[in-house]
Amino acid sequence: MIRTGFPAAGPTLGDVGEEQVIRAIVDSAPSTINGDDAAVLTPAAPNSRVVATTDMLVEGRHFLPEYTTAYLLGRKAVVQNFADIEAMGARPIAALLAISAPDSLPLAVVEQLAQGIHSKMEEYSTELVGGDVTAGDSLVVSLSAIGSLGGNLGPLELNRARPGQRVVAHGRIGYSAAGLDLLRSGSAIRPELEPLVLAHQAPELTPGRGVVARSAGATAMTDNSDGLVRDVGLIAQRSRVAVDLDGAAVAPDDLLVRAGELLGVDPWRWVLCGGEDHTLIGTIDGDPPVGFRVIGTVRKGEGVTVDGDAPAYTTGWGSF
Repeated sequence: MIRTGFPAAGPTLGDVGEEQVIRAIVDSAPSTINGDDAAVLTPAAPNSRVVATTDMLVEGRHFLPEYTTAYLLGRKAVVQNFADIEAMGARPIAALLAISAPDSLPLAVVEQLAQGIHSKMEEYSTELVGGDVTAGDSLVVSLSAIGSLGGNLGPLELNRARPGQRVVAHGRIGYSAAGLDLLRSGSAIRPELEPLVLAHQAPELTPGRGVVARSAGATAMTDNSDGLVRDVGLIAQRSRVAVDLDGAAVAPDDLLVRAGELLGVDPWRWVLCGGEDHTLIGTIDGDPPVGFRVIGTVRKGEGVTVDGDAPAYTTGWGSF
């Protein structure tokens, strides 16, 4: 069953004050290594490197309370950050949370947000180890993720794709954008289309797939956050190669087709431009790693094509 809306009642952040807000987060997302002023992490294993990233979710820009819940928003914040860690071939090990919010925001929103973060981080055997809270005009959730890149293999950088490689993907493509359009339509969500909405509210990523891909010989990788053509195009641009996507491999599935018929939208737009699926997309010389599928090939040249032709849609997400 699809759930939306943030808590609207109960004590507010202004009612309880900063100390109690922090206590609510710590109680909702407990950590054994959350320090007094800063977290103290266990030293990385020998021959390993630290990987760090951060992303923000801004109310009105990246999410609307009427389209999700605070709990699901917390899970989404973790996935969008941990996907960046995984896309480097690294393993997430911890995260920090910063929140800016109006003092009129119910404390229950922050509690449920932290519970969602904690529930997703438990799937990675990691912890929320610190952060900050401050007053602001709207709710802004900023999560910073820390990862560990072990061994002597290089990170999975955007500039390491080579002609002759296969393009592989782990995860759904187009589901999040379709789910957002279903929510925007204002219509009741049919039960069979609920997976699309859930994919937007809280995208899923199997822990450890980036590490698996790197171990299997992948060289370049990114996550589908801004749209398939745009993200694959960035690999092509940085690596000075062309990427030809296999139309049959990325074609909208039955669920996307049904949603497209309902909304009068070409589902190819969701697949090619949607983003926010946080699907891992990489390049490799041999067979696809476990959990990945082949969706295209790397060739000499430049740009992105689908079955050798220009994509029907090329737009994607941009911050400005």
